Order: sequence, then structure tokens, then C-alpha cells
Amino acid sequence: MLQVDIPSAVRTVFGKGAMRRLRKNNQVPGVCYSGGAQPIPLQFDSVDLHKNLLFIHGRNAVITLDVEGDDKRQHHVLVQEIQQDPVTDRVIHVDLLEIDLDKPLDFEVPLEFTGTAKGVDMGGELQVFKDVVHLRGRALDIPDAITTDITPLERGGAGLTFGDLELPANVEMLDDPGVVCVTVY
Repeated sequence: MLQVDIPSAVRTVFGKGAMRRLRKNNQVPGVCYSGGAQPIPLQFDSVDLHKNLLFIHGRNAVITLDVEGDDKRQHHVLVQEIQQDPVTDRVIHVDLLEIDLDKPLDFEVPLEFTGTAKGVDMGGELQVFKDVVHLRGRALDIPDAITTDITPLERGGAGLTFGDLELPANVEMLDDPGVVCVTVY
């Protein structure tokens, strides 16, 4: 899984006016939630945050927050929600969820199909039914994507199922292994 470091600081101002001033000074407010502990109000540099969020957009990523002004200093988090201005698309608020790297979590991982199927070369049409797979495992064991070669698929064949996918060790598939992901008609 992708890992990114993002610097932040504990936010000490609250309220609508203070948030406007914060955003005017190129800072983005945010909150780090953890399972039962007090949420930590944060502020980020807008340029660094935007650059890092663009880098991890659409991918599973563990973010290591280096929090200035916090006793624990480092938190491993996942992006929970990103709020954007509807007109300018600027990030105006970020919600993060602290995770334990040793506990299994559920993730949605994209499927990547490589090669050209034999059936497509013979005039068939590739039909993709599923392009993501649901996996459970520790965050750092989850791959960015599951890549599978579809070259052996023939026209009118059975297709490729979730059970045919090769998964890394310590990762469990949550989907039914008999479900067809891709086939050639």
C-alpha cells in the first residue's frame, strides 16, 4: 500500500470566522478521528496538502501525520472525507481516521487487466463485469492494485473469476470467488 507523510499542526482556533482567516492564510482545517479517543483538530499547509492528496487520489494510501504540538507526534491515518469549495475546487476541510497498522481492515482494490485476450484477437468482445475486489488485511499488506494477465481468455470461454486472482499473503478476499470479473464473447 502507498505511504505518504504529511506535516500538520494542532489547530487552536475554532468557529466560522477563524476558519475563514485560516483558509485566507493558506491553511486548511481538518480533524483526525480515532476510535473512541478525543478527535484532534488539525491545520495543514494548503499547498502541501493539495499536492499530497492529488498524488494519492483514487488509491488506497496510509498517511503518516507528523503533528506539531501533539504528545504522540505521529498518527497513521486514512482519508475519510475531503470537502471542496464547489466553485473553486479548493480543499476546505479534511477528515482523517486513525488506524492501527496491526489490525485488519476492509479495502476496495482496483483490478488491472494486462495483455490482449486471444478471443479478442479472433473477433470477440471483452466484457468487464467487475473492476474492483474487496479485500481484508492489515493496511500495509494490501496492494495498490491486483494485476492479472487476460491473454489466455478465449471467445465463449468461462472467463476470469475472483478465485483466479493471485492475492498477497495475509490478505483475505471478501467477494465470492465464483463471481466472473471478465470474459470474452
